[in-house]
Amino acid sequence: MKSCGEEDGEQLWLWQISEDSKEVKRMAYIIAEPCIGTKDTACVDVCPVDCIHPTKEESQFEEVDQLYIDPETCIDCAACEPACPVEAIFAEDETPEQWTNYIEKNADWYALPPDEFEAKWGVPGKKE
Repeated sequence: MKSCGEEDGEQLWLWQISEDSKEVKRMAYIIAEPCIGTKDTACVDVCPVDCIHPTKEESQFEEVDQLYIDPETCIDCAACEPACPVEAIFAEDETPEQWTNYIEKNADWYALPPDEFEAKWGVPGKKE
């Protein structure tokens, strides 16, 4: 589950770990439009916690339009950001204005069922 909140006057997206959980986590890093059609996996290679999906080894890699950062697994280390050759990865609060909708898209990839994600974003959602 995700929700929009505010911190220090800035809008931010929050990720609730589960319906039963009170734990809420901020979207640390997101992947934006420059990744679409590129899906370079240099970011996957440098991630110490394997939080960027789908990887080339995962069945959905070919069918999705971009990669996504799992907010539950991400440890906010920033290793992925400089590794991205197309500069598609941003800290949530540093996402350029024209790509802020990708904050919600990244959260939705992990929060919504595949059919709901596809209906909302027009691209395949995460399958288990």
